[in-house]
Amino acid sequence: MQAAWYDRNGPAKDVLTVGDWPTPTAGTGEVLVRVHSSGVNPSDVKSRAGRPLIAPAIIAHSDGAGVIEAVGDGIAASRIGERVWLWNGQWQRPMGTCATHIALPSAQAVTLPAELSFEEGACLGIPALTAYEAVRWAKQLVGPLANRTVLVIGAANSVGAYAVQMAKQEGATVIGTVGSEAKALLAKSLGADHLIHYKTADVAEQVKTLTGGKGVDVIIDMDLSSMDTLVCGGALATHGTVVCYGSNSMNHFNLTFRTWLYLSVTLKLFLVYDLTPAEREAALAGLTQQLSERQLKHIIGQRFELSQVAQAHEAVEQGLSVGNVVINLPV
Repeated sequence: MQAAWYDRNGPAKDVLTVGDWPTPTAGTGEVLVRVHSSGVNPSDVKSRAGRPLIAPAIIAHSDGAGVIEAVGDGIAASRIGERVWLWNGQWQRPMGTCATHIALPSAQAVTLPAELSFEEGACLGIPALTAYEAVRWAKQLVGPLANRTVLVIGAANSVGAYAVQMAKQEGATVIGTVGSEAKALLAKSLGADHLIHYKTADVAEQVKTLTGGKGVDVIIDMDLSSMDTLVCGGALATHGTVVCYGSNSMNHFNLTFRTWLYLSVTLKLFLVYDLTPAEREAALAGLTQQLSERQLKHIIGQRFELSQVAQAHEAVEQGLSVGNVVINLPV
C-alpha cells in the first residue's frame, strides 16, 4: 500500500515520508478499509511535530473514510463493500489513516450515509464528534440551550464550525470568534448570530456589549491557556460554564482563582479520543442521527494528494484554511 509516515519529530517537510508500506490484514474483530480520504487535524500536526513516538514509525492521522475491503474473524462478511467513516485511527496505535489501507476494530468504522462524500466523512472523527460532545456537555451542565448564549471560540475552525451548527439547532444564541473576514462569512452562513474578530477587537468587551453586560452562559473553548483573560474580562456570566477540549499550552498556565471562584465557574474538560464507552455510544448515535437528517454542513477548505502531505500539515499549522483539510488517497 501507499502511506505517509514519520520516524522522528520535526517540521513536516523534514520528517514526513511517502512510499510503500506493507498492507495490513484484518485481525479478529477488525475490518480492513480502503481509505479514500484522510482528515488532517491540529492534533495530527502536533503529534508529528513534538509528541513522543510510540513506535519506530507512525502512519499519520486519526480520521478518514473509505470502503471495507475485508473483515477479520468475528465480523460479518456483509460489511465488505460498506462505505464507512473512521475515528481514532491513530490513537495509541502507530497505523493511521494517511494510507491507502488501515485495519482497525470494526466499531471504529461507522456507516457513512450515501449522500456524504468520502471527503466529508473524513471530517467527522475529531471535528464533528468533539463539537457534539462539547454541546452535549453544555446541555448537561446548564440545561436546555434555548434562550441561552453560547460563545464558540474559533467559530470557523474544524470543530467550531460544527459547534456553531449544533448549538443553533438547540436554540442557543451563538457568538463566535474568528480571525478573518472569510472565516466570519463562513461562521455566519452556519448560523452564528454575532461574530467577533479576535485579532482586532477586545473579545471580552464585545461579549459584554452583546449580552448587556451579563456575559455568556457557556463558552466552548479550544484553548484553555487563554481562557483566564476572557473570564476575568467579564465574558462569562456568573455561574457560567466553560467546556474545553484543548489548549495551546500543555503545561502550566495561570487561572485567577479568586475570579473563577466568585463567578462560581463550572469547568469541564474532555478528550475526544478517550470518551467512556457510554459517552462514545451516545455521541456516535447522536451524530449518526444528525447526519441521517442532513442537519450538518461539512466544509472542505483545502484538498491535497498523498504526495502533498507536508503541504497539508503546513496548511493546518498556518490556520489559514477556511474549513477542513483533507488528503485524497490514490484509488
